[in-house]
Amino acid sequence: MKRLLLTAIICAAASTLFAQNTKTDSTKTSTDTVKAKKDKLKLGFGEEGTEFEINTDKDALRIKSVQHTTSYPKASIGLTFSRFDLGLATLIDNGSFTLSPKNQFLNYRSWKTSNVGFDVFQMGVRFSDAFKVYLSGGFDWTLIRLRQNITILPDQPVLTYRQDNIDYSKNRFSSSYLRIPLSFDFRSKEDEKGNRFHFVIGPDAGLLLDGMVKQISQEHGKQKIDDDYHFAKVRYGGFMRVGYGGWGLFAKYYVNDMFENSPDQAGLKNFSFGFTFGF
Repeated sequence: MKRLLLTAIICAAASTLFAQNTKTDSTKTSTDTVKAKKDKLKLGFGEEGTEFEINTDKDALRIKSVQHTTSYPKASIGLTFSRFDLGLATLIDNGSFTLSPKNQFLNYRSWKTSNVGFDVFQMGVRFSDAFKVYLSGGFDWTLIRLRQNITILPDQPVLTYRQDNIDYSKNRFSSSYLRIPLSFDFRSKEDEKGNRFHFVIGPDAGLLLDGMVKQISQEHGKQKIDDDYHFAKVRYGGFMRVGYGGWGLFAKYYVNDMFENSPDQAGLKNFSFGFTFGF
C-alpha cells in the first residue's frame, strides 16, 4: 500500500507540473516552425480544452499550443490525484448491521475499520459548465480491524479461521481493489470565493488486486500473509459524493457479496462512508 501511495503522489506531482506548464504556455500561442503544412493533428489535455496542434509536411514541422475555454463539449484525458476517500467501512449481513452467528469471527472494531481510496487516471467529457461525465481509475482498500485473536487461513476451500492463544495488538484483514467508477458530476456556478458545490453519482466496479492478513504480537512480531481469501474477484455497486470547494462527503455500497465460493458468508456486503478530498 505504501508503494502505491508513493506512486500516486509522484503521478500527482507530474500531472500538476504538466498542467502548470500547459496553462503558462496556453496564455500565449507559442510556435516553433521549421516550415508549414496543411495537415493537422490535435491532442487534447485538461478540462479547459488545451490543445497541441501539430502541422507536418514532408520536410516541415510546426507545433503550437492553443486554448479554447468557451465551446462545449470538451474532452479530457490524463493523470490525476483526486477523489481521495478516507472513511469508515461497515459490514452489512443480509440487511443487518449485526453480524450473524456464522460471521461472528469477523467481529470488528468499528472506529478502526476503514476505507481508503483515490483516483490516478481519468478521461471524460464536459458537456456544459455545470455537467461532466468521466471514467476514472484508481485504488481502494477496505481495512477490517478484527476484535478476536484469530487468523484467517489462506488457501482454504471456504473462508476459514483458526483461534489463536496469542494477544494480537493488531489483527487486520484487508482487501485492495482497482476501482473503476463512472461519474456524473453536477456542479454549481462559482461563488464570490471561486468555489462550487458538487454532486457526483454513478456506478463503481472493482477488480481484486490482493487480500491480506496483517498481525502484530509480542510472540511473532509483525506478520503479513497475502491471499485472495475468497474476496470477490469483481465487485460492483454505486457511490455518491457531495461537497463544496475541494472537499465533501462520500458513500459507497457494493451490491454483490464481499466473498465468493464461501456459502456461510452469502449476503455479507460492504458499505463505506466518510470524507472525500479533491473533486
